[in-house]
Order: sequence, then structure tokens, then C-alpha cells
Amino acid sequence: MREFLLRKQSSILSAAVIIMITYGLSHILGLVKSRLLISYFYGGNAALLDVYYASMIIPETVFQLLVMGALSAAFIPVFSNFLATDKSSAWKMAATTLNLVLGIFILFCLIIFVFAKPLSILVAPGFNPGQIAIMANLLRVMLVAQLFFCISGFLTGMIQSHQRFLIPAIAPLAYNLGIILGIIFLSSSLGIYAPAVGMVLGAGFHMLVQLPAAMSLGFKPTFNFDIRLPGVREVLKLMPPRAMAMGIDQVEQFVAVILSSLLVAGSLSLFNVARLLYAVPTLLFGATIGQAALPSLSLLVAARDWDNFRKTLLDSCLQVVFLALPVCVLFIVLRIPIVRLVFGAKTFPWEATLLTGKTLAILMVSAGFYAIMQLIIRAFYALHDTKTPLLVGLGAAVFNTLFGILAVKVWNWGIAGIALSLSLTAIMETIILVVILIKKVFLQKDSLMESLKILGKIVGISVVMGLGLWIPMRLLDQFIFDTTRTVDLLVLTLITSIIGMALYISLSWITRIPQLIYVKEIALKLGDWRKYLKAPAQSEPIILPTPEQN
Repeated sequence: MREFLLRKQSSILSAAVIIMITYGLSHILGLVKSRLLISYFYGGNAALLDVYYASMIIPETVFQLLVMGALSAAFIPVFSNFLATDKSSAWKMAATTLNLVLGIFILFCLIIFVFAKPLSILVAPGFNPGQIAIMANLLRVMLVAQLFFCISGFLTGMIQSHQRFLIPAIAPLAYNLGIILGIIFLSSSLGIYAPAVGMVLGAGFHMLVQLPAAMSLGFKPTFNFDIRLPGVREVLKLMPPRAMAMGIDQVEQFVAVILSSLLVAGSLSLFNVARLLYAVPTLLFGATIGQAALPSLSLLVAARDWDNFRKTLLDSCLQVVFLALPVCVLFIVLRIPIVRLVFGAKTFPWEATLLTGKTLAILMVSAGFYAIMQLIIRAFYALHDTKTPLLVGLGAAVFNTLFGILAVKVWNWGIAGIALSLSLTAIMETIILVVILIKKVFLQKDSLMESLKILGKIVGISVVMGLGLWIPMRLLDQFIFDTTRTVDLLVLTLITSIIGMALYISLSWITRIPQLIYVKEIALKLGDWRKYLKAPAQSEPIILPTPEQN
């Protein structure tokens, strides 16, 4: 079992498959968690559930700024370079960087702990004094969870830099499990504080799951804070631009919370529910392939192998689109059945279902773009370019803020307006980043045109798939199933989904889309898991060849 958990994934596809499976399981637990939150707190307590969601934004922002900013743009590329030349220095640099970032993180947490109440007023101006008091207390509890995440985040970076992805991908399962346990066993005594305590428990699990793996690879905790250590200065130098970029990303979250707090009770909760479903294609495909690609792209940059860098980048982008787009279409067409099945508790009324479905559809329009953006941004990081995503993100944040204010305060579009603002922002930001990256890596015209041709095919068959989903759904709903019953609704959703996905795969085969081979490779990896468990680690190509490349 230890060999399996620490087995090296040398190809982006094999790494992405592992991350997809475990992230998929984690997301299922996340949906269960949200269902429990709605069941326990939405009916009659929607305002309290809004407070819970709002209280998460500040601790998460500090984590995103200091930890994720250091990891994605600075630590992993630098650590990967050191591993290729001097492993001993790499681990010393890793431990020292962790100590420095953790120290800064604790300082920020102490400041937020003291000023929790005024910060809560700033973030949620529409909340009443009672809600603000609860929000401040929840915020303080959640800060403890972020301390665990700070350590765990660096452990993730260390393990993934060795191209081991299974254990870091399992860790979120433990996190969601902790929150679920907190809701089930503590809600009767702690009320809305129960999921916050569960968050601390889950974050502790998240760290403990990864610590043995990191130490077995060579990590040794130290108390060294020497900023002069080779590599440490480079990481700290790369951090501020990425931290600012992450801060700009968080502006979107702040805008959503601020505007939602000004709407009727429950608005923020419904928006978060829709965003959780929206995360399915962006997380399972964009983030996973991007996360799996970053170490490989970083190594190619270090080797100055630009031809393979461009090839890997294009192939990865088409993989993301091919896998994410049909899921986006499926969620748009089946938005109401999906929302009802996932969140349709007795405390979740029909009006809430309709509004959540509408919000989800608007968000899903941009999900494919957002998934691509996760990969494109990591390509910039592999190139040690953190400024370009920062500047583009700054412009996108300004647009999102202005449009969001107009949508909610002037046009009165509610959370649907917030969703539209986020969608337009994601589309605009992705297009700009793609254009800049094409010029930056000197992408050849022939390769670009071939990729655009494949992209056009994928978009076309996705549209046909949408019609193939909508027609049987309407017929089954009208003449076969009583969708007021959960079992009938589930069967309708499954049948329609199978028809749609079968149509998508068939059309992909007919139109000879080369990315179809990745579906086959994923199926083989899933079906051959016993062999995969026992097989020794072998070096594989970074990207599996498509039929046209053979």
C-alpha cells in the first residue's frame, strides 16, 4: 500500500487521473457537506448560514495570499529546479521557506483575530449586529484551521514536486470528512459553530495525512529562518506578484459576499451552492490538469525544451476543453434536476431551487473558460512570469466589481447579476491571457490553426449534445416520469446524462477528435487499477500521443 501511495506519476495524464478521481470523491463529500448545511441551517436559519459562508472569506484570503501565492508561482518551480541538481539544498530551502511563511502567516492571523469584528462589518455591510458578532467568532475559529492548511499546503507542494499526486489529492477527503463529522455530531450543542469546529478538525486531518509522505521523501522540519539560504530569496521574490494576483482573485469573492449580504437572507447561501456545482468541471479538469502539468512544464522550462513545452501546453489545453465542455453543457441543460437531487432537502424550497438553477446556468457559460485559465496561469508560473497574470487579473477585478455593483444595485438582478459578472470576467480574462501566452511562447501558426480546428469540432459537437440532452429530458419529464418523486427524478437524470455523453463520444469518434484517446486511457487506468497498484514506477511520456501524432 505504501508503494502505491507514493508511486510516481510521470505523465500529466496519469497524475491528472489520480487527482480527478480523488478530487471527484472529495467534491462528492463537499456536496454532502453542503446538503447537511442546508438541512440543518437553511430552513428558518438562512441568515445564519449566510454568516457561516461570509466568515470564511477573510481566513481563506490570508491563506490564498501567503500560502497559495508562494506555492503555485514560487515554491514549486524553484523547489523543482533544486531537486534536479541538489536534493539536500532543496529540502533545506523547503523547510526554511515553510518556517518564514508560517511565521508571517501567524502574525497576520493574530491581527485578524484582534480586529475580527470591524473586519466582519467591512466584509458584510448588510448584516445586523447579531450576525456580525457571530461572524467575528466564526472567523476566529476558522483561523486555526488555516494554520494547519499553511503547513499542509507546503507539504502538498513538496510531494507534488516529486510527481506524487495521490496523497495530496486524498487530503481534501479528510478535510471534508472533518466538517461533516462536526455538522452531524456537534450541531445540536454548538449550532452554527459546529461546521467551523469541524473545519479545524478537517484541516488537522489534511495536514496529518500528508506529513508522513513528505518526511519519507526527505522533508525534515527545522527551526531555520535564514533568508540567505539558496533558493529562499528567489521564492520570496516571486511571492509578492503572485500574492497580489491571488488577492485580486479574492476581490471577486469579496464583491460576491458584500453584494449578497445586501440582498434577502439566504442569497449568499444559494450563490455558494451554485458555485459549488460550478466548480465540478473547473476543479475536476482545469485545476487537476493544470496542477498535474505545472511540475512537468517547470522541468521543460528548466531544460529549455521549448518545442515540448509548446506541445505539452497545447495538448493539455485541448484535454481540458474536451473533458470540461460536455460537463458544462450537461449542467446547463439539467440544472434544475441536478440542484433538486443534490440540495433538495425539505428545508430547500422550490423557489430556492429555481434561483440556484438560474445562477448555475449563468456561471456554467464561463466554466470552460475558467478551466482553461487554471492551466494557462500555471504555464505563466512555469515561465517564472507572475506579473502578466497579475496585471490581467487587476483589470478583470475592476470590471467584475463595477459590473457587479451595477447588476445588483442599479439593475436589481440579485445573485444572478453577481453570477453574470463573474462569468463575463472569466471569459474576458481567459481570452486575454491566452493571446498573451501565444505571443510569449512563439506558438507556430500551423500548430495554433490545428488546435483551433480541433477546438471548433469540440464546441460544435457540444452544442449538438446539448440538444441531445434537452429533447429526451423534456419527453421523459412530460410522458414517462413523475419528477416530483426523487427516484423518478434520479432515473430521468441518469438516462438523459447517458444519452448525452454517448452522443458526445460518438460524435467525437465520427469527427476524429484526437483527444478521444484520453477517455480511453482514463478508462484503462481506472479498469486496470490492480495492476497499477502492483506495478513498479516507470517513466512515461509527459503527454500520451494522440492518433495524429503516431
